[in-house]
Amino acid sequence: MNLRERKKAQTRQRIADTATVLFKERGFDAVTVADVARAAEVSTMTVFNHFSRKEDLLLDRIPEAVLLVTQAVEGRAADESPLAALRRVLLQLVDQGHPFGAIGDSFVWFWRVVLDSPALRARAREALEEIEDALVPLLERAGTPSPRLAAALTVAGWRTLYATAAGRQLAGEAAEDVVAGHRAMIGEVFDALERAVGH
Repeated sequence: MNLRERKKAQTRQRIADTATVLFKERGFDAVTVADVARAAEVSTMTVFNHFSRKEDLLLDRIPEAVLLVTQAVEGRAADESPLAALRRVLLQLVDQGHPFGAIGDSFVWFWRVVLDSPALRARAREALEEIEDALVPLLERAGTPSPRLAAALTVAGWRTLYATAAGRQLAGEAAEDVVAGHRAMIGEVFDALERAVGH
């Protein structure tokens, strides 16, 4: 990135980080965009230049999720199927303690904030649709039969995995006690997807 792009990315990150702190302290609905702008020392217009809606201040990794899926499928080995690539990347995310891997004691507050807000829950559902829409042409180019159905099933599988792991941790289980079962469930879900999708 050139200097201008770096500064833009730094401003975006500072706004998102500031918003995250405020949402964690007060809850999503109790914080306004103006509150975030004031705390981040930018204008409200600057916030909206970087984020199209308030929900994206917390759910700011949605573009990263789309990128991860795209890179997994497009960057796979010649003898690796799209589902195998997605399985591999998801297991790597778990091992890295990445938020998309759904394992981490430090993520529990985030899930509580999302669950407490109908607006955030709705945006999270939209995010899954965005990932699904991005996956369809990738699977189509890879020759996957019924790419729209395959994309829908894959995203449903990922959502189930994430929700199950998050739910266990929200119920009080430590991340280290969830990870083995989560990894095993990833195997089960992707085995089922491969049987259903056939590619």
